[in-house]
Amino acid sequence: MELKDKVCIVTGAGSGIGRATAKLFADNGAKVVVADVNAAAARLTAAEIGNDAIGVGVDVSQAAEVEAMVAVVVEKWGRIDVLINNAGFGMTGNVVTIAESDWDRIMAVNLKGIFLCSKYTIPVMVRQGGGAIVNTTSYTAVSAIADRTAYVASKGAISALTRAMALDHAKQGIRVNAVAPGTIDSPYFQKIFSQSDNPEKLREEFNARAAMNRMGLPEEIAEAMLFLASDRSRFATGSVLTVDGGSSIGNHLVR
Repeated sequence: MELKDKVCIVTGAGSGIGRATAKLFADNGAKVVVADVNAAAARLTAAEIGNDAIGVGVDVSQAAEVEAMVAVVVEKWGRIDVLINNAGFGMTGNVVTIAESDWDRIMAVNLKGIFLCSKYTIPVMVRQGGGAIVNTTSYTAVSAIADRTAYVASKGAISALTRAMALDHAKQGIRVNAVAPGTIDSPYFQKIFSQSDNPEKLREEFNARAAMNRMGLPEEIAEAMLFLASDRSRFATGSVLTVDGGSSIGNHLVR
């Protein structure tokens, strides 16, 4: 029970990595706040995992909604021990082809969302004497992929933000780390496959991104989240834990 009775917020927890993380945390004794822009998905996940979990609909790019979420958690449990900043998304486009509005939305959710959730959670952690924050970045922060400029830029910024936050708040007992997943077999990609003319071929192409020649599973990333959220990583801060099946280690795509 790595997180017994700890209060943990997981954003983007209605599906994929966030959902798997919320379930694993609850299995390890945590009181979980399942946060997602899809309120129905958040409530469904909370109902499924039990252990007094609550589902909250929140757009992490909106300060008022984030502040309200934190207030609900503090009112219910009086503390926040762990914040998992996982909410995020991507879309195709390079700097020429992506619409400015799409660029702004990706930055607002992926990057500003971490800023806002941390901004309102850290004061709670300071008052109670510490806590742990884990951000979701990506292997693309160090190994770019084509035609995903805004997504790649946002993830590079998240890695830098993780280090800056870790330095600023270490003496307050707050550890800040990040997980950098590879391509994960999540509902997001399953939808992409279903819309393809050749789903099997497209899946093979995604598998080939990794040296292990497969996509990762949400549960595999959740295990990394648990490690960084728990006392097992108590001497780690400012770290980025890459869990990408070898997507970022070299020229494995050259056959």
